[in-house]
Amino acid sequence: MANPFVHIELSSNDLPGAKTFYSSLFDWKLEDMPMGPGMVYTTIGVGEGTGGGMMPNAVPGTPSFWLAYVNVDDIKAATAKAEQLGGKVMQGVTPVADMGWFSVIVDPSGAALGLWQAKAA
Repeated sequence: MANPFVHIELSSNDLPGAKTFYSSLFDWKLEDMPMGPGMVYTTIGVGEGTGGGMMPNAVPGTPSFWLAYVNVDDIKAATAKAEQLGGKVMQGVTPVADMGWFSVIVDPSGAALGLWQAKAA
């Protein structure tokens, strides 16, 4: 597949509760990763398949939500193309430590989607 889903992320209003719930419901391996002052990101290891992460919800006034990310070869071009096609850019191209870049778009129907480009190894 040219653009597979590569990451699923939970933004939670109750991260400790979500971690307890999902680690009890599924056989997921949760691991906290410090991401800078005051920020901890919890990775979700699922064994086979697409893994993900959990973090505190950073969008005030919204319920907790899951966001899927799709792999792209050129994050800047894909983000611009989404906007040209009638989508909205909710989060512009943003670096993630030494791992890569992401952006968040909303399609014309109102559905949010993350785009991801990993740094070359």
